[in-house]
Amino acid sequence: MRIIAGSCRGKKLFTPTDNRVRPTADRAREAVFSILISKLDEPLSNYRFMDIFSGTGAFGLEACSRGAKQVTFVDINLNLTKKNVAACGFKNVDYINKDARLLPHAREKADIIFMDAPYNLGLSTPVLEALIKQNWLKEDSLIIVETANDEELILPKELEIIDERIYGAARFSFLVLKK
Repeated sequence: MRIIAGSCRGKKLFTPTDNRVRPTADRAREAVFSILISKLDEPLSNYRFMDIFSGTGAFGLEACSRGAKQVTFVDINLNLTKKNVAACGFKNVDYINKDARLLPHAREKADIIFMDAPYNLGLSTPVLEALIKQNWLKEDSLIIVETANDEELILPKELEIIDERIYGAARFSFLVLKK
């Protein structure tokens, strides 16, 4: 597992020693970033990211490597994320070390949010609800939710899907607030 592009291109990341963390495959992450960049009006340096259920931190680190303004990593265990952040040397990061369903009120809203909850445990919906309730979303925030390709994603009424892609066992849903 490695960073695909940007200042840390090719940097190998520390990976889990057990199967509790399931990192997004490099190929799928590369495809998601290509789609993401095609949807943006400005350079990545203007955007604040969140990597929820960060695990290795691969998505957020990819954003940092490509020049993201700020990345917030959220997980109940940030050890692997912090190890990879330190190895890359990024300073424009912060951490929320807690269950993502219990997010605190936002200090600064996020432009782009990536969520990769453990598959088939029904965690995505309550986290989406927490993002809304705790005021993490801007009017034009983009949320990317990775689920198993056969997993039902139940959206809060405030959100809608604008795009979906399947890569292997994973489905990526691109969500925005309804206008």
